[in-house]
Amino acid sequence: MFIDEVEVTLIAGDGGHGCISFRREKYIPHGGPNGGDGGNGGHVVLQADENVGDLTAFRYTHTYKGKSGEPGRGSDQHGKTGENRVLKVPMGTIVIDKSTGRRIKELLTHEEEFIVSKGGSGGWGNTHFKSSVNQTPRRANPGTEGERGDFKLVLKIIAEIGLVGFPNAGKSSLTNEITRAHPTIADYPFTTLNPHIGIIEYPDDYRRLILADIPGLIKGASENRGLGHRFLRHIERCKLLCIIIDMAGMEGRDPAEDYTDLLAELENYDAALLEKPILVVANKMDEETAQDNLKAFKKKHDVAISPISCLSDEGIPELLRRFLDEVTKIEVAEKQAAEEG
Repeated sequence: MFIDEVEVTLIAGDGGHGCISFRREKYIPHGGPNGGDGGNGGHVVLQADENVGDLTAFRYTHTYKGKSGEPGRGSDQHGKTGENRVLKVPMGTIVIDKSTGRRIKELLTHEEEFIVSKGGSGGWGNTHFKSSVNQTPRRANPGTEGERGDFKLVLKIIAEIGLVGFPNAGKSSLTNEITRAHPTIADYPFTTLNPHIGIIEYPDDYRRLILADIPGLIKGASENRGLGHRFLRHIERCKLLCIIIDMAGMEGRDPAEDYTDLLAELENYDAALLEKPILVVANKMDEETAQDNLKAFKKKHDVAISPISCLSDEGIPELLRRFLDEVTKIEVAEKQAAEEG
């Protein structure tokens, strides 16, 4: 099961107590304080990991603690610092403070780390309290408590290509065809209830692209109907959107109308999505009605469209090349913008 939202309680380790101790050494007539400081508590750290696909690891365990620092000891020995609790999350994870609803961090790059809850400070031993008027201080500080909080972790998939389309348009079939991902395929709606991630390999170009097969949406998805916002948020970070149209017009659907409705749902959710590069793909071109529907589609929509068939492999090699070319253009533009900015 793909898990893209979890709620967790994160508790950092407490600081260790400072020590009250005095030297007791032979031939030293005036012993002094030698209590060591307590160790700091361990943090709770989130670390983005490209090898983690979702938040399933947090499905059953919701409370995580850092290790407390050790107390100080005599002979000026400081307590050991508590170990950090490092929790690996997928890239694209958003950290939300449940008490305020505020987004406090987004982890976007591999091995990026964020301290969510800071460990408590170790207390001072009595050595710190020695003075000219107090040679034998019997005072030490306790360690402070580690931070704790309730958080919501929300995943937005990071992928070069996001497949968008109504149920049964053929997104899962295309994903099966061009990647090693194996989403369920059937002739009924919503066979894909969770996003699937696949890798498109380009051995000759020494490249690979990440493709996200997003669950099919319905009219009103931007108003949170059907899979709603849980679908739409996953395409926000895709570089390239690929809109899959069922050009066969199965179940009496009008491909041209489907395209209009898909654009409307994207715009209603976030108008910035339509500013992303978009490829339009006409699927199921092996069906008898597809050619006539494609002609009708082109009369209503003046957009470049790639005809394919996942059954016969028609147009698949050309589509793969378009994916790589378009993503490369996007990356070049991003690099130029970064250099100019």
